[in-house]
Amino acid sequence: MDPTDTSAVPADFEALKADLLQRKNRLPKRLRQVAEYALGNPDDIAFGTVASIAGAAAVQPSTLIRFAQHLGFEGFSSLQSLFRERLRGRPTAYGERMEVLRAEGGAMDAVRILDGFAEAGHRSLDALAQGIDPAAFGRAAGRLAGAETIYLIAKRRSYPIGAYMAYAFGKLGIRCQLVGTAAGIDEDILALATPRDIGFAVSFSPYAPETVVQARALAGRGVPLVSLTDSLFSPLAELSAEWFEIVEADHAGFRLLSASMTFAMAMTVAVAQERERLQPATKNRT
Repeated sequence: MDPTDTSAVPADFEALKADLLQRKNRLPKRLRQVAEYALGNPDDIAFGTVASIAGAAAVQPSTLIRFAQHLGFEGFSSLQSLFRERLRGRPTAYGERMEVLRAEGGAMDAVRILDGFAEAGHRSLDALAQGIDPAAFGRAAGRLAGAETIYLIAKRRSYPIGAYMAYAFGKLGIRCQLVGTAAGIDEDILALATPRDIGFAVSFSPYAPETVVQARALAGRGVPLVSLTDSLFSPLAELSAEWFEIVEADHAGFRLLSASMTFAMAMTVAVAQERERLQPATKNRT
């Protein structure tokens, strides 16, 4: 792209995401690395310096400038202003608190730590309410409701999400299988899945390799997949019939699961409701 062609420069954050989605398979390795970091950590891009962002993304500062110019911006500061514009609707205190947090580092008492996590949870939930496409949510609930068995794949930090959904589906009488056993027979369990079933995979950056491998195995056998992840660059996105992007806020470097757990709770109830709606049609066929 010609950097002087301003007509092609993304006008806002959503346009930037759409642009990167089209380019993601064509981006050079280092630029793709910057894109993954930028979409997974948009607040850091908005408030950070070139040096701090480059260090966090494990690239040279010059790579950030090259990334911005590749997208049509004059320089990195022009790209950064787009990330800052995304935050305009948030309370001004957020930017100030971010600066205080950086200045104080870990020197915070217990109450302030609690307040910080509570504020981060609010930010995550606000982003969830604004960022989920209702039509896509409904389609995903319909797909999950129509499956014979739901295979839940969630490892490491994502494991509590899968464990909760398994518990809730069990209580709601919905057949599911949480993939993850002490006996180490995950592959044997997944081998039972057919195209009449469905997978629900959850993974956030850095993506759990085992989750990606298992999701790819299901997709390769024609088993549809719904996924919850944090970037259009996630390996789960390209495997999924429906996928949802949730970027959790963090406090002092600890990323929350507030929005993700809320999404999981809402999805399990929506699936149960959709199954009740489908049941009369199922009975009429039998």
